[in-house]
Amino acid sequence: MAQRALPLPAPRLGRAVRTAGATTAVSGVVLLLPDGEADSHRRPSPLSYARQLPLARTLARAGKEDGLAVHVVRYSCRGWNATDAQLAADAAWSVEEVVRLYGDVPICLAGHGMGGRAALRAGGHPAVGSVLAMAPWLPESGPNSPSGPDSPEPEPVKHLLGRQVLLVHGTNDARTDPELSFRLAERAKKTNRDTCRFEVHSDGHSLRQHRAEVTALAANFIRGSLFGHAYARPVTDALAAPPPLGLRMPLAAGFGKSLHH
Repeated sequence: MAQRALPLPAPRLGRAVRTAGATTAVSGVVLLLPDGEADSHRRPSPLSYARQLPLARTLARAGKEDGLAVHVVRYSCRGWNATDAQLAADAAWSVEEVVRLYGDVPICLAGHGMGGRAALRAGGHPAVGSVLAMAPWLPESGPNSPSGPDSPEPEPVKHLLGRQVLLVHGTNDARTDPELSFRLAERAKKTNRDTCRFEVHSDGHSLRQHRAEVTALAANFIRGSLFGHAYARPVTDALAAPPPLGLRMPLAAGFGKSLHH
């Protein structure tokens, strides 16, 4: 007798990360979406969740005067799983959960790797004001891909209209192709001018080599997109520049040192 597949556990939000001294009311939320795998029904590893906590704490500190709360999403499983797009479905659920918990507050979906793809895919929810995709995992698709003309349709981008969208990718990423995120940003920019992309030269998939700059960029983008703070000059320039300039903006060493939160 064949074994029946066990139902997936429900996704859930990790405990809200807020900084001591934060304003009492939550005025905006960041949902951090961890990396995942292409195909897997296994439960996510606790490590993938734990890896997001330092960024969650840094963002909460940066936005404490704005009433920012940060949640790391706990997926139902670790795989995207083809057309199931499970991680994107979990991201969409997490947005609904934030609306249920906090009401009408602006939300930023921020993901890394497979979580970056989930953030982009789920970014069309009306409650989402901005999307941050770090080293997003994106499949090759369309007639020019190695899979040929019968490969899947390109990732959708038109639903991102009206959102602030930032992609960040290391140029030496051996796991997710930076050129694919550039192509997606190029398509997104055609329908949504509020799209930009930064390149972190010589950095890899984890963006560890320039973590301080990437974190400062994320904090600046989130505070600007959710709460209306002024963007740092490089972000303003990247959003305003025509392609490809604003989609291949180099993230300068030391970015963020002159920014005050």
